[in-house]
Amino acid sequence: MRQRSLIAITAALAAGALTLTACGSRDDDGGGSDSGDGGTTVVIGVDAPLTGDLSALGLGIKNSVDLAAKTANKEKTVEGITFKVESLDDQAQPSAGQQNATKFVANKDVLGVVGPLNSSVAESMQKVFDDAKLVEVSPANTNPALTQGTEWNGGTKARPYKSYFRTATTDAIQGPFAAQYVYNDAKKKSVYVIDDKKTYGAGLAATFTDEFKKLGGKVVGTEHIDPDTKDFSAVATKVKTSKADVVYYGGEYPQAGPLSKQIKAAGAKVPLVGGDGIYSADFIKLAGASGKGDLATSVGAPVEELPSAKEFVANYKAAGYKEAYEAYGGYSYDSAWAIIESVKKVVEDNDGKLPDDARAKVTEAMQNVSFDGVTGKVSFDEFGDATNKQLTVYSVEGTDWKSVKSGTFKD
Repeated sequence: MRQRSLIAITAALAAGALTLTACGSRDDDGGGSDSGDGGTTVVIGVDAPLTGDLSALGLGIKNSVDLAAKTANKEKTVEGITFKVESLDDQAQPSAGQQNATKFVANKDVLGVVGPLNSSVAESMQKVFDDAKLVEVSPANTNPALTQGTEWNGGTKARPYKSYFRTATTDAIQGPFAAQYVYNDAKKKSVYVIDDKKTYGAGLAATFTDEFKKLGGKVVGTEHIDPDTKDFSAVATKVKTSKADVVYYGGEYPQAGPLSKQIKAAGAKVPLVGGDGIYSADFIKLAGASGKGDLATSVGAPVEELPSAKEFVANYKAAGYKEAYEAYGGYSYDSAWAIIESVKKVVEDNDGKLPDDARAKVTEAMQNVSFDGVTGKVSFDEFGDATNKQLTVYSVEGTDWKSVKSGTFKD
């Protein structure tokens, strides 16, 4: 998972969905519906936490997909197709995500879904989508097992579901990248490792730990916290007693912020380091002034610094969204655009209209998608993973995150 909030958004975007002309079909394998004036409507689903602790990230995902759909409609990217977005709230809960997946499958106009945010939610959705041949592109999931199978770290990689793709790089790279920065650049030699026991957090902490030990670092303590609590005083005392140089936390910002604050209050004046799950403006709010110097890794390069992202940043600003695009805005836009490009390919290959087996054809087309996106080159390898492996380390400075190093993991 992960990025910081942007400046306030003021102007309004005059980019309403345009109804285009073409004939469409609707059938048991998906296909879109007649828009009423001869055009075809294709729905892009969005699954993300739109309420609750992680809603800052989820709303950034939703808005960015909406911007992609409006842009495609305005530019007539797919002749004869009007894209519409339907968003469902999973509240970061696997059970809700699975229910949402079933709802998307039941809507025959849905030809692709962007999301979810959480790897644990993705685990509950993958089979539902795959059985329906409905493509899913996550802008945020980082657990390697989602694309490479549960034995990915044992030398046996096997793709579980051909309908699942992601534009975010994985924890197999993010964890070790953080370990290399902490050990080689920050010169921290002893670490206390904490995680929230969830799929994302535990997996990320494990890959960080393996690399840190390989480099010669020492793990002086480990702890699993309850993500439903905000009292971390006991573990904060353990961190102080351990005399660790640094704390690594595998989890998300609602817990990471208070954890950082309480560790410092206990007398351990050491930085807390986490993954993209803590890379949010809300982490800084929760950690308070004591969060200064805390670190987070996030996938890709800083969106604001990418030449390819200038148009996205300007258009998002102009659109008047109340919420910032946050960590996954650029990746969400690119995930939606990958679906749009796949639909375009399928329509062009079928004489300008959707085929009867549109869902299966869109999933098939996704494997060969390749375009220059907001986050750089967007394409997928044989596992459905992003070919873009860049990562960035950010540091809390004042009331914002500042990038301190970008690069790729060196094995």
